Amino acid sequence: MKVWTREVLHEFIRSRMEDYRFIVVSNREPYSHRYTATGEIECVQPASGMATALDPVMRATGGLWIAHGSGDADREVVDHRDHVRVPPNNAKFDLRRIWLTPEQVDGHYNGLSNQGLWPLCHVAFTRPYFEPEHWESYREVNRIFADAVLEEAGDDPTFVFIQDYHFGLLPRMLRNANANLVVAQFWHIPWPNREVFRSFPWQDELLDGLLGNDLLGFHLHQHCQNFLDTVDRSVEALVDPTTMDIKREGKSTLVRAFPIGIDFDEHVEQAASIPVRREMERWRERLRLKHDSLLGIGIDRLDYTKGIPDRLRAIDRLLHMAPEYRGRLVFAQIGVPTRSTLKAYRDVEEEVDALVEKINRRWATPHWQPIILMKRHFGAVLMTALHLMADFCVVTSLHDGMNLVAKEFVASRNDEDGVLVLSRFAGAARELQDALQVNPFSIEETSAAYRQAILMPREERRRRMQRMREEVETNNVYRWAGKFLSALTKFEFRETGLAVAGAAA
Repeated sequence: MKVWTREVLHEFIRSRMEDYRFIVVSNREPYSHRYTATGEIECVQPASGMATALDPVMRATGGLWIAHGSGDADREVVDHRDHVRVPPNNAKFDLRRIWLTPEQVDGHYNGLSNQGLWPLCHVAFTRPYFEPEHWESYREVNRIFADAVLEEAGDDPTFVFIQDYHFGLLPRMLRNANANLVVAQFWHIPWPNREVFRSFPWQDELLDGLLGNDLLGFHLHQHCQNFLDTVDRSVEALVDPTTMDIKREGKSTLVRAFPIGIDFDEHVEQAASIPVRREMERWRERLRLKHDSLLGIGIDRLDYTKGIPDRLRAIDRLLHMAPEYRGRLVFAQIGVPTRSTLKAYRDVEEEVDALVEKINRRWATPHWQPIILMKRHFGAVLMTALHLMADFCVVTSLHDGMNLVAKEFVASRNDEDGVLVLSRFAGAARELQDALQVNPFSIEETSAAYRQAILMPREERRRRMQRMREEVETNNVYRWAGKFLSALTKFEFRETGLAVAGAAA
């Protein structure tokens, strides 16, 4: 198997893509600028698995990233073309910011994307809502981004790499407007089965939009199969389940699984750093850990798909079934507020708050409480320090495309210790077979996994972690990008009729 590294990806891009433009499109920007309390401008990386995964790829390609400018100081730092070079201290690529009105953000992002497509695709027992006004905003914003891509690409042969479910109509808009593009999209969330998708009122238009892609990627083979089946039963197209190719109106769309990874080496290097060691000491003080304390951690956005209430109920059950852990077990849950304008997200945040209060009131002593909830975003150094301290890390999504928190925990554990408790409904479960895999809907099964993690012998923990680290190291973000770009470069630019140099290799 070819080992993909940052250097290998650089060389691939140099040899295959240096004569072509490369544009990434996403809703969320990889870097935002905001005002501090003192009125200064700082550059921050938003909490986003997608942005974190793509950042090293863009550093390697030196291309252009187009995204919605959402920081309150974003306009202050762009040039006359709405461009800014990022990262700020070691600029590697251009970021072009798109400005949207509050009404457009509400209809496109909060509305159709996150009240419609997000719950529809995750099938997490939260009802999706489909408002015609939101669909109109979705169309409008897709058109705004299409215009920006076409302006930036001009007449140059250009690879366009679209991210996620916010831009289901964009591929067809680009394809109809410019033949000198190779268009690909990665759908970062699950694709539901065809019966679930039938409830989407504008399914024909969305599917037609996605079939404007030359290449369409998902995390898992099952998601690819669901998409092929949906197309086969919904629109006029020739679907070949063997080659995973869809032909519609004389154009072909290739559907493939590309499980996303992380920058393993970067996590390993950071885990060995002095700042991480310093933060470990600060965490011990902050969490009031004693020499015999047991630490479990959860790191999530406050999203109803992440299964946070169920995992907290499992902590409650564990303390009921194993009272010897009272006074010793500390569960630190980081819950980053997200999409707080939407009722479903406010509801889960209120449920989590109430559960933490209830469980702590039931079990706490004067000098100890079982659950510590921190509702804020922490930087990478603090997260790595927490990873290294944990006896077990809990990732119990009710449904997830991949979930990179699980892989980040494994990569950080250069001590080859710690246990991962992982939902079998997270995409990462396909690769991380040595995690303790659970049904996140079963409080009994999850609490039993906590106890198994605590009691697991050191040698077994080491063997499991070694195998998972080998998996995460091999299937890293550079392999994901390399495999995707390798497939992408096999397509021809229609205007020239020429494939990318070396694409057949």
